[in-house]
Amino acid sequence: MDYRQLGASGPLVSEIGLGCMGMSGMYGPADRAESIATIHAALDAGITLLDTGDFYGMGHNELLIGEALRGRKRENAVISVKFGALRDPGGGWSGYDARPAAVKNFLAYTLRRLDVEYIDVYRPARVDPNVPIEETVGAIAEMIQAGYVRAVGLSEAGVDTIRRAAATHPICDLQIEYSLISRGIEDAILPTCRSLGIDITAYGVLSRGLISGHWKPDSPAQGDFRAHSPRFQGENAVKNLALVDALRRIATEKGVTVAQIAIAWVMTQGEDIIPLVGARRRDQLAESLGALDVLLSPDDLAAIERAIPKGAAAGDRYVPAQMAMLDSER
Repeated sequence: MDYRQLGASGPLVSEIGLGCMGMSGMYGPADRAESIATIHAALDAGITLLDTGDFYGMGHNELLIGEALRGRKRENAVISVKFGALRDPGGGWSGYDARPAAVKNFLAYTLRRLDVEYIDVYRPARVDPNVPIEETVGAIAEMIQAGYVRAVGLSEAGVDTIRRAAATHPICDLQIEYSLISRGIEDAILPTCRSLGIDITAYGVLSRGLISGHWKPDSPAQGDFRAHSPRFQGENAVKNLALVDALRRIATEKGVTVAQIAIAWVMTQGEDIIPLVGARRRDQLAESLGALDVLLSPDDLAAIERAIPKGAAAGDRYVPAQMAMLDSER
């Protein structure tokens, strides 16, 4: 495992991170013991970056990570937390709140659930259209001064927001979806981040499992949000799986899996891009770690580009209501 500084202002992190969202029901039921074993296996393999959100399972994910870290050295984990998404008792979504008072309130509960004294990277999950980003970032900066946070990150922010946030306080990274079939950041967002010394922590590198080589259009498990995700529906799914088949042929020639070549492609796009793998089982984690040994030549990259050209994916990343909440898509 190699390590690198997260942006110009962030902590030292592993070259690949573990996204923990799936351990709290977003893809259907998950096994608690297996989830904790997976976190332990990731740490033992040298992964330090653990990504979560206070709204994953309405606090469940933070409690899970807190339990997994009990008895381990705190400094061996770099905890990245998203905040601001509002949930209701039925598990529904009811908007975002990134007011300064809300920032500090969310942080207080996060510290207690994780049972830690500080958060390494703290970020709004989405840009709150009702709150200037300067106010949100300024509130996190106050928490840095108070010792409760170490660095500021962003999530799904557009170019103007990134620039305004960086003018308020150093930003270490932007968390945003990036994969072979989600390449929108390449046009303006990625160049802007690079000009400001901001790294990318890329989620959805396997597009929620769509390009993992394992997903099949069966009946989804209860609670699996992919049941409503446009890229997994009808003709969109058929077209997208055809792209996966094309990628599989390249992977097979190299003696690796589809997931490994997809993750390796993201890592090849720059040392300032840290893929977050959403493994929730040890076998998934082991497969993802295998991507570290996949070397892609210029010929490989050209073949991948032919198999999955930029913009080839069918369907949006989210349903319309959620797409409307993405500052990065405006």
